[in-house]
Amino acid sequence: MLSDKVKNHLHLHFLVFIAGFTAILGELISIEAIPLVWFRMAIATILIFIYIKVAKVKLKINFKSFLMLSMAGVIIALHWITFFASIKEANISIALAMFSTGAFFASFIEPVIYKRSIIWYEILFGIIVIAGVFIITQSEIKYLTGIILGISSAFFSSLFAVLNGSFLKKHSPTVISFYEFLSGVFFISLYMLCFTEGFSEEFFSLSQSDFGYLFLLASVCTAYAFIASVHIMKTISPYTVVLSYNLEPIYGIVMALILFPEKEKMSISFYYGAIIIVLVVLLNAILKNSRKLKRRHS
Repeated sequence: MLSDKVKNHLHLHFLVFIAGFTAILGELISIEAIPLVWFRMAIATILIFIYIKVAKVKLKINFKSFLMLSMAGVIIALHWITFFASIKEANISIALAMFSTGAFFASFIEPVIYKRSIIWYEILFGIIVIAGVFIITQSEIKYLTGIILGISSAFFSSLFAVLNGSFLKKHSPTVISFYEFLSGVFFISLYMLCFTEGFSEEFFSLSQSDFGYLFLLASVCTAYAFIASVHIMKTISPYTVVLSYNLEPIYGIVMALILFPEKEKMSISFYYGAIIIVLVVLLNAILKNSRKLKRRHS
């Protein structure tokens, strides 16, 4: 019989696998990025609302908190839109490699939000990450639009993660998620009504495969993954969770190479650049954890 600790670690890596599989679903779903994210957030909102009712979670928050969570909901919507648009414009490998640059953005966003000084090695790592992106761009210039969208996605993801860290001090993760997803749906709906043809009959005419993939994305890869990750953090240290989630691009790129070998096969320079970025992200997480441990023991 497996111990609870081993089961939790296996569960964690299953969640990281699910995170990487999100990119695979982005490739499989045929609709464009904006409607894709609208359906993802709308279905996930409904599922989390059902969970809230079953678990009897209180949804009441003050107006200031509602505004802050709504802003975060817009940011996560922009993150997902640019991420899936990157996949559509380039491929999964490009989108995930660029997504890894999020740690570089976080090193500059965190000091602003939490009013702390910038750590010297974060600047060094940032320069190395830029070098990795430059190597990829030089070898894959045909995917420039996808690269820019992927970097934008990483920026929005980092901004969202830093803001969410401060929200967790006041509200439960379930409540945070519900209001963020709800506001994301509202934001995209408003954009579509103002700048596109809106909600036409064609918009809701999904193929059977698209609906199946969207439901899998919203349920397993969004609602379940979120609730499960919260449960995992009760038994596994945040450091281990963060470090494990940094493996998401590796899981995703390997899956993409297996499932879409013709589209995902990249130049050797791409893999050099991607390896540099991922290694820097992992090293950054390790150093941050060692600094935290030193502060605790000092």
